[in-house]
Amino acid sequence: MRLEAARQALIDLKEEISRRLRAINDDLSARPDSDIEDRATQLENEGVLVAMRDEGAAQIVAIDAALARIELGLFGKCVKCHEPIAGHRLATLPYTPFCARCARMIDQGRD
Repeated sequence: MRLEAARQALIDLKEEISRRLRAINDDLSARPDSDIEDRATQLENEGVLVAMRDEGAAQIVAIDAALARIELGLFGKCVKCHEPIAGHRLATLPYTPFCARCARMIDQGRD
Protein backbone atom coordinates (compact mmCIF):
# COMPACT_ATOMS: atom_id res chain seq x y z
CA MET A 1 0.00 0.00 0.00
CA ARG A 2 1.45 3.34 -1.02
CA LEU A 3 1.97 5.74 1.86
CA GLU A 4 -0.16 8.55 0.46
CA ALA A 5 -2.99 6.11 -0.27
CA ALA A 6 -2.63 4.68 3.24
CA ARG A 7 -2.63 8.16 4.78
CA GLN A 8 -5.77 9.13 2.87
CA ALA A 9 -7.52 5.85 3.74
CA LEU A 10 -6.74 6.44 7.42
CA ILE A 11 -7.95 10.05 7.29
CA ASP A 12 -11.17 8.98 5.53
CA LEU A 13 -11.75 6.22 8.07
CA LYS A 14 -11.15 8.61 10.95
CA GLU A 15 -13.69 11.06 9.50
CA GLU A 16 -16.26 8.28 9.07
CA ILE A 17 -15.78 7.05 12.64
CA SER A 18 -15.94 10.63 13.95
CA ARG A 19 -19.28 11.12 12.18
CA ARG A 20 -20.59 7.92 13.75
CA LEU A 21 -19.36 9.02 17.18
CA ARG A 22 -21.16 12.35 16.85
CA ALA A 23 -24.39 10.52 15.98
CA ILE A 24 -23.94 8.16 18.91
CA ASN A 25 -23.32 11.05 21.27
CA ASP A 26 -26.45 12.77 19.95
CA ASP A 27 -28.46 9.60 20.61
CA LEU A 28 -26.99 9.23 24.09
CA SER A 29 -27.85 12.80 24.99
CA ALA A 30 -31.50 12.41 23.95
CA ARG A 31 -34.13 12.89 26.64
CA PRO A 32 -35.16 9.73 28.46
CA ASP A 33 -38.49 8.28 27.40
CA SER A 34 -41.27 8.70 29.95
CA ASP A 35 -42.87 5.30 29.25
CA ILE A 36 -41.31 2.69 31.56
CA GLU A 37 -41.18 -0.06 28.91
CA ASP A 38 -39.75 2.27 26.31
CA ARG A 39 -37.23 3.51 28.88
CA ALA A 40 -36.08 -0.08 29.53
CA THR A 41 -35.47 -0.55 25.81
CA GLN A 42 -33.73 2.80 25.67
CA LEU A 43 -31.38 1.76 28.49
CA GLU A 44 -30.49 -1.46 26.68
CA ASN A 45 -29.79 0.51 23.51
CA GLU A 46 -27.64 2.96 25.46
CA GLY A 47 -25.44 0.09 26.61
CA VAL A 48 -24.84 -0.92 23.01
CA LEU A 49 -24.20 2.69 21.99
CA VAL A 50 -21.68 3.19 24.80
CA ALA A 51 -19.80 0.06 23.68
CA MET A 52 -19.82 1.32 20.09
CA ARG A 53 -18.62 4.75 21.22
CA ASP A 54 -15.78 3.22 23.22
CA GLU A 55 -14.72 1.03 20.28
CA GLY A 56 -14.85 4.01 17.91
CA ALA A 57 -12.74 6.10 20.28
CA ALA A 58 -10.17 3.28 20.47
CA GLN A 59 -10.10 3.06 16.67
CA ILE A 60 -9.42 6.79 16.41
CA VAL A 61 -6.48 6.44 18.82
CA ALA A 62 -5.15 3.56 16.69
CA ILE A 63 -5.63 5.59 13.50
CA ASP A 64 -3.76 8.55 14.99
CA ALA A 65 -0.93 6.20 15.95
CA ALA A 66 -0.84 4.80 12.40
CA LEU A 67 -0.72 8.34 10.97
CA ALA A 68 2.21 9.08 13.31
CA ARG A 69 3.97 5.91 12.08
CA ILE A 70 3.56 7.18 8.52
CA GLU A 71 5.20 10.47 9.49
CA LEU A 72 8.05 8.61 11.22
CA GLY A 73 8.58 6.26 8.28
CA LEU A 74 7.55 3.23 10.33
CA PHE A 75 4.17 2.48 8.75
CA GLY A 76 3.80 -1.07 7.47
CA LYS A 77 6.29 -2.55 9.93
CA CYS A 78 5.23 -4.47 12.99
CA VAL A 79 5.90 -2.47 16.14
CA LYS A 80 6.75 -5.69 17.98
CA CYS A 81 9.03 -7.69 15.64
CA HIS A 82 9.76 -4.93 13.08
CA GLU A 83 8.95 -7.25 10.17
CA PRO A 84 6.76 -5.98 7.33
CA ILE A 85 3.00 -6.24 7.80
CA ALA A 86 1.37 -8.05 4.87
CA GLY A 87 -0.30 -5.74 2.37
CA HIS A 88 -3.61 -7.61 2.56
CA ARG A 89 -3.59 -7.17 6.35
CA LEU A 90 -3.02 -3.41 6.01
CA ALA A 91 -5.73 -3.21 3.35
CA THR A 92 -8.17 -4.87 5.76
CA LEU A 93 -7.07 -3.13 8.95
CA PRO A 94 -4.98 -0.11 7.88
CA TYR A 95 -4.22 1.04 11.43
CA THR A 96 -2.91 -2.27 12.70
CA PRO A 97 0.47 -1.95 14.41
CA PHE A 98 1.13 -5.72 14.33
CA CYS A 99 1.88 -8.38 11.76
CA ALA A 100 -0.47 -11.37 11.83
CA ARG A 101 2.00 -13.54 13.77
CA CYS A 102 2.54 -11.01 16.55
CA ALA A 103 -1.20 -10.23 16.71
CA ARG A 104 -1.94 -13.95 17.19
CA MET A 105 0.69 -14.20 19.91
CA ILE A 106 -0.77 -11.18 21.71
CA ASP A 107 -4.32 -12.57 21.40
CA GLN A 108 -3.12 -15.85 22.88
CA GLY A 109 -1.41 -14.03 25.73
CA ARG A 110 2.07 -15.01 24.61
CA ASP A 111 3.48 -11.55 23.99
